[in-house]
Amino acid sequence: MKVLVHACCGPCLLYPVKSLKSSGHEATGFFYNPNIHPYREYLLRLETLVETAGKEALPLIIRDNYDLELFLANVASEPDRRCDWCYLMRLQATASAAVSGNFDAFTTTLLYSRYQQHEKIAEIGKRVAEENGISFFYEDFRRGWQEGIKRSKELGLYRQQYCGCVYSEKERYLEKGEKR
Repeated sequence: MKVLVHACCGPCLLYPVKSLKSSGHEATGFFYNPNIHPYREYLLRLETLVETAGKEALPLIIRDNYDLELFLANVASEPDRRCDWCYLMRLQATASAAVSGNFDAFTTTLLYSRYQQHEKIAEIGKRVAEENGISFFYEDFRRGWQEGIKRSKELGLYRQQYCGCVYSEKERYLEKGEKR
């Protein structure tokens, strides 16, 4: 099966691609992440993903559209629900690219992270798949969490410390329970 893999970053791509390939699937990476802030962080994650794809001999499709304003316009009024819209935005773009590229299915490295809302991602992925007439490839990639971390360190990849959006960056650096 040809699977288009939405990738948030290089380190999170390692285990899902390994798992897909070891199961006999043909994987291609897909980068679309206009939620990442600041722009320098966006560029660093894109650069690291390109580096990772090269080291893993993985074809990569890049939708280099840094539309931070679109992200902010859709989440600013309800920042506590930002992840729902962010998952939806990126999975819709991935499904659309998968249909256009004649892939059999799409998936996302967001299913690898222990810090993301796993069930919500799977739910949105399945709904987007139905709406676009393509399969959502679900796998709980979290079981490879430690393996992916180890491999990314061995490769010397940049490893970010927050999901990417301005809200998560703020939460990362504020003390627990602190409000500003």
